[in-house]
Amino acid sequence: IRPILQAFTDDEVHAVRAWVERGGSLLLIADHMPFGEAAASLGRAFGFELLGGFALDSSGEDLAPFSRAAGTLTDHAVTRGRSGAERVEQVRSFTGQALRAPPEAAPLLILPAGTVSLFPDTAWQFSAQTRQAPAGGLAQGAVRHYGRGRIAVFGEAAMFTAQLAGPERRPVGMNAPGAEGNATLALNLVRWLLEPD
Repeated sequence: IRPILQAFTDDEVHAVRAWVERGGSLLLIADHMPFGEAAASLGRAFGFELLGGFALDSSGEDLAPFSRAAGTLTDHAVTRGRSGAERVEQVRSFTGQALRAPPEAAPLLILPAGTVSLFPDTAWQFSAQTRQAPAGGLAQGAVRHYGRGRIAVFGEAAMFTAQLAGPERRPVGMNAPGAEGNATLALNLVRWLLEPD
């Protein structure tokens, strides 16, 4: 429920930024409302705008998989991996939020045309009056160098998990159909974050 408070103090944000700048690595995963808005100050410190809300397709369903074929999964060291066996062709996310990456960042996941961001007053409670904005072309995951360090920001958490959701125990995350590349993406991402510059 709004208002959503910041999860990090100014001192914590400054400390993390300084640590990354000196050569540290940061993986910031901030899911849909309320998590995106709660982590907004930390994202801003590195030039990322976490929009919060919920990223859904225009019919209110989960997003289609991100893929090279569709142009929504970009070519980068993280998606190429170290060999053909580590190359990622497709991943899935499960709702999450949209984000605006700074020009210095490399978007990895680009939301397709028709994606909307919904901004309810209470999480998961949508109505005809719920504020919304187009989100096609925005990122849901991006990486960048920052000083001597590296940062990765993702607006979706379930894609890095393996869950059985709801009473029907529906697979959500790395174990879901169409998400076979998610585990490889996660491993490639951690390797990239740990590479020295």
